[in-house]
Amino acid sequence: MCHPAWGRELAAAQRLKDLALLRRVRDRIDREYAKPLNVEELARGVNMSAGHLSRQFRRAYGESPYSYLMTRRIERAMALLRRGDLSVTEVCFAVGCSSLGTFSTRFTELVGVPPSVYRREAARATAGMPSCVAKQVTRPVRRRPAPVAEPQPA
Repeated sequence: MCHPAWGRELAAAQRLKDLALLRRVRDRIDREYAKPLNVEELARGVNMSAGHLSRQFRRAYGESPYSYLMTRRIERAMALLRRGDLSVTEVCFAVGCSSLGTFSTRFTELVGVPPSVYRREAARATAGMPSCVAKQVTRPVRRRPAPVAEPQPA
């Protein structure tokens, strides 16, 4: 009969192996955000099922692989829009989105304003700021705190 600690040690070793694979997936998304990526393809690249990859990625990073990909795309789109030399449509396709409507919806969800408004206002707001500082200041935040509900009078 096996000692119970051996099972925990094997589980911990598997968890470390999975974390290394998840880091490879995240790094691939960071590198190839502008390419057409999907969870099935990402999972095949690390010999996992799509469902297992999605569950483990969410557990490790707090969001699904698709959400992480869209956040990276929007982050890059923000930088391109701040430059001001590309139209919103050109930026949409440059960051790997294939639908202007989906891009605008996700952009608005993450940033709080539509891409056209961001393009107009962000160039003025970050003028004279080094790009590395502007990137940190304007970084999109997906996990916003939930609004606090006001108590209702009885």
